Amino acid sequence: MLAFTLVAAVTAATTGALTFREARTGVLQQSQDAVIQQLRAQVGRLAPDVAFPPGQGELGRLAADVARADPSGSWRVLVTYGDLSATSVPGDPFQELTPALRGSVESSMATVFQRVAVDDRTALVVGMSVAFAEAPAKGVYASGIHVFLTVPQTTERAYVDALVTAAERAAVPALTLAVLLALLAARGVLRPVRALRRATRSIAEGHLDTRLAVDGSDELADLSHTFNETAAALEKSVAELRGMEARARRFAADVSHELRTPLAAMSAVTDVLDEDAARLDPDTATAVRLISEETVKLARLVDDLMEISRFDAGAAVPHLDEIDLAESLRRTLDARAWTGPVGADLPAPGALRGLVDPRRLDVVVANLVGNALRHGARPVALRLYEAGEPGGARVAVIEVLDSGPGIPDDVLPHVFERFYKSDAARTRTEGSGLGLAITAENVRLHGGTVRAANRPEGGAVFTVRLPLPADEPPREDQW
Repeated sequence: MLAFTLVAAVTAATTGALTFREARTGVLQQSQDAVIQQLRAQVGRLAPDVAFPPGQGELGRLAADVARADPSGSWRVLVTYGDLSATSVPGDPFQELTPALRGSVESSMATVFQRVAVDDRTALVVGMSVAFAEAPAKGVYASGIHVFLTVPQTTERAYVDALVTAAERAAVPALTLAVLLALLAARGVLRPVRALRRATRSIAEGHLDTRLAVDGSDELADLSHTFNETAAALEKSVAELRGMEARARRFAADVSHELRTPLAAMSAVTDVLDEDAARLDPDTATAVRLISEETVKLARLVDDLMEISRFDAGAAVPHLDEIDLAESLRRTLDARAWTGPVGADLPAPGALRGLVDPRRLDVVVANLVGNALRHGARPVALRLYEAGEPGGARVAVIEVLDSGPGIPDDVLPHVFERFYKSDAARTRTEGSGLGLAITAENVRLHGGTVRAANRPEGGAVFTVRLPLPADEPPREDQW
């Protein structure tokens, strides 16, 4: 709209300026030609009656006679001959006459003119030499008599001022019309663009059934039609992907569920075999222990798959309870006999309480500590403390640190991905490959964050930040 208005303003100003210049030139040219023609005719009629050489009185009469040619009486005439001069108005200083104009008249037989501004007034000054014809064969010669005429251009200036006023008055409606046209044009262009922006934002928010109304056959209509086709293709592709994902989740859950029954039977059998392994020959005993270990790993993998399937299906719901966080972490270490190999730096009992799901918090801490013991190096440390967030929020920070070589920089962004292997040649791990992914999902359920990093002094550190409930203001007992 601004560009449209600017172009209209420049066009109107340029057109007005050119029109004004041409009109002004025409008005002044017409007035100038009329004055020069009338002056020539008057001098040509009066010059033959002037005695030569003329005296002061003769010059005065000629000046007065030439001035009478204008019925309005606005002409002022100066006649010179050598050192003699006379004006049509006695005592007139004739200040409009410039030395340049006087010199042009004295050096040439042509009629010259000049527009002069004096005291905020504009006048036309015309000068000419009076010539005499001695004989047809000898031509003309200068008589030495010079006639100067000054005519005020009040009427012409009034015409020019009227032109300026008319141009100004015409410019305002023209600009107003330009703004209205710009608004209409901008609305016609921006309305479908805004609709396209809203539709794009709606699709970005997940509303894939969003479509645009297609009106007309211009480029914007083609763009809207293309957008609808793209949105329809995207909706179809996403629906197919979601269906495939849902089927994959259901398949993993079904497989995991179906595996639990035979695994339970296998675990019972391996328990019996483990008891009798001491009485078996060495090769059979080794095979029994291998089967027992792999059965335990398979059972753990099935349990983790069931858990991750619940996260994918959105069926994982935390059961929150306000507990002593330090005491919960101590129970996690005690239950797994990690009190010795893991150094715990925990606050005093009751000093830090949080609203969490105790079972899921136990899984988070057990997975992180177990990961540090398996893949890091001792000593392993577990820390718990309270920290502040921007805006005054409180968080509980759980840190698990080890003294190992740390995590490679190219592996750090992927440590919480499912079944991620930093070494493509490594096909088997002691864990299920889902522990850290389950940890991240459990932390997310609590509205917290978990991050992996390397310490400057060596070793890896996993940091969990869980939001704490805001402190309630003390309440006064009411009796």
